[in-house]
Amino acid sequence: MMIGIAGAGRMGTAFAKRLIEAGHGVSIWNRTPDRMVAAMAAGAAAVDLRGLAGCEVIIVSVADAEASGAVLDGLIAAGIGGRLVIEMSTLLPEAADALAARVEAAGADFLHCPVGGTVAPALKGQLLGLAGGRAEAFARARPVLDLLCRRLEHLGTAGAAARMKLAVNLPLAVYWQVLGESLSLLRGSGIPAEMAISLMADSSAGPTVLKNRAQVVVDTLAGTDQPGTFDISGLAKDLRLAMALAGAEGADMPVAAAVMPRYGAAVEQGLGGFDGASLTRRVAEG
Repeated sequence: MMIGIAGAGRMGTAFAKRLIEAGHGVSIWNRTPDRMVAAMAAGAAAVDLRGLAGCEVIIVSVADAEASGAVLDGLIAAGIGGRLVIEMSTLLPEAADALAARVEAAGADFLHCPVGGTVAPALKGQLLGLAGGRAEAFARARPVLDLLCRRLEHLGTAGAAARMKLAVNLPLAVYWQVLGESLSLLRGSGIPAEMAISLMADSSAGPTVLKNRAQVVVDTLAGTDQPGTFDISGLAKDLRLAMALAGAEGADMPVAAAVMPRYGAAVEQGLGGFDGASLTRRVAEG
């Protein structure tokens, strides 16, 4: 199968590498061509949007709803009748539903499938797939998504999948702040950061992210900010989306609202490209 990927960021490139490893042909497009180098080195073919529209399956993995809409405008103009579009960006529910309607009106199948996990699990096919769309689109997408995901669930509409992704990411954004607050209790104790993180990862205080990224957290606490695969800018963006959805529906989110300014400050301080543990360190240091 020839699979097209729109977006050669960290995740789009990881998708390309995984699918090529599984034996599929991959074509890739990115608005900035020099970002396609890693995917091309792995065997992907660089194409324009018209070339991407010729692929049987098209994965869209871009920054936001505006970027996704622009990509889909180009694909629809090129003609995507009979194709399958799998949109994997993090979106608000109404944006996901609107994109679904546009693609389906152009005669193509559409599935919104944001994922839980970052580059390392993507390369191993260990993501958590949160899919929404028509049952026929889900069945058609499954052979591709099963190569990327350890667990893939059909949650209903595209908007329902978007809601689930925001719900999954919200506790993580809050966790980096709370972890910093908990570590502040250890100031002056003499307990090494490595020991503290090891004990927390082995307790009820340790979610999956801490178990998987303990060394990244330890190195960050030691004073060296680590590049993030799901970085502070990405966390801040998804936190803003969650807050926007809550505000539109009258939901009260006092904890998330209290954390939001901390992310804004971290981005302003130039920490946007670093792991969430960099926020933790600033909080722990007071």
